[in-house]
Amino acid sequence: MRRTQLSLPPRVKVLEALGAVAGDRVTGISETGCKVAASEGDRVYTVRVDLNTGEVFSDDNGTVYRNYVGYPVIAFLMVRGILPYNERIANPLKGIRWRTLNERLRSYKLVEREVANLLKGHDISWSEVERFAEDVLSKLGGLQLWKRP
Repeated sequence: MRRTQLSLPPRVKVLEALGAVAGDRVTGISETGCKVAASEGDRVYTVRVDLNTGEVFSDDNGTVYRNYVGYPVIAFLMVRGILPYNERIANPLKGIRWRTLNERLRSYKLVEREVANLLKGHDISWSEVERFAEDVLSKLGGLQLWKRP
């Protein structure tokens, strides 16, 4: 069976991962995996990452259906210190109900605009957020992750 290389996610998924970490929704953390509760509280995703082989298992929609690195995987890698984490940006994001926001706005660009307005109220500039997200995505791309068959 062929392995599928995971692509980089939309930038907003980095923000969603920050919110998961800040909201203490990443639990059962081991060297190779964890559980990540969805922001709505109705789902719990299982994450397994083998950094030696680059193989990833996560049952979130982005990883399973869209073949990109889903936010639960990013959150796990942040908690493990493999990807950067920024508490200042993360804290205001912890209460966001991401699925509701995504379904209401139907556009990641519009979601980002709404999040930018929220962060502006916390004296966090969007350019700071963009620099942080690009750093995370750059490091994530260097990991060469594959969906476990």
